[in-house]
Amino acid sequence: MDTSFTNPKESLAEARRDERDYASLTRAEQIRCIELEGYVVLPDLLPPETVESLRQEFSRLPTRGVDYSRHQRGARDVQWTDSPTAIETIGHPPTVEFLRDLFGDDMICTSCGFGVSEPGHPGIAVHTDAQPYGSKIFGVQSSAPVLARVLYYLDDQTPERSPFKAIPRSHLSMHRNANPYLRYLSHPEEVMVCCKAGSAVVINQKLFHGNYPNHSDSVRRMFAIAYRPDWAGPIGEVEDYDPDQVATLPEHIQPFFRSLNTREIEFDLPNRPDGMARDAAGVGPSRWG
Repeated sequence: MDTSFTNPKESLAEARRDERDYASLTRAEQIRCIELEGYVVLPDLLPPETVESLRQEFSRLPTRGVDYSRHQRGARDVQWTDSPTAIETIGHPPTVEFLRDLFGDDMICTSCGFGVSEPGHPGIAVHTDAQPYGSKIFGVQSSAPVLARVLYYLDDQTPERSPFKAIPRSHLSMHRNANPYLRYLSHPEEVMVCCKAGSAVVINQKLFHGNYPNHSDSVRRMFAIAYRPDWAGPIGEVEDYDPDQVATLPEHIQPFFRSLNTREIEFDLPNRPDGMARDAAGVGPSRWG
């Protein structure tokens, strides 16, 4: 297993930086950004008091190190823990409104996890979260054809403090190099995205992305929540949420935890079904303007 640093500290000054003014984007421009670039930053989504509450809740959770570094740690299934602020954040209205505009559909939450990159973290390899046939790491759930992951940052990022990285537009490539099962230590066209605490990066699951090493002396914490539209279920049956556990969640959060096997497909679709529409705003280029 390769445990080397993805980016040496001396290379950070030359890293390509994404310095777009995301606060000025309209909703149409936000959607254009995530659909074309593969990601979008939603600045200042969470107020400082919410960020601090999340930090305190996550400090109580046991974390496990990953196989390539003890300095990259995490906790899964945060929704089943005593973390009320985190559970409320799953239904955070500004985020949910953006996703509803993006998907044009109701949505299901497929994962909630806390991650911390400690000093000495070597960087997450460039990868995708989408595996069309499933994988050992992500299971069959990763075969869902459409999914967005919301990465809430709980600490200010600097170039030395594990900022987000992405290869813009990599999710659009049809080349063999874009096989979603491939991973890269780094890439000459990767970009660095430094977010403030309380901001989020929303990514298309097919985007090649990762993070930079933590060359600083402080941790970088993140709360990651994945959502998919109702129609976009996995290719096979997956283990579903325990209804008794779902019933313990606040009533307004429970709809995000409907069956993970929800799918709206029509396998026997004819060539010319009755009642075909003549307009669909969600597939027209005008959705960007």
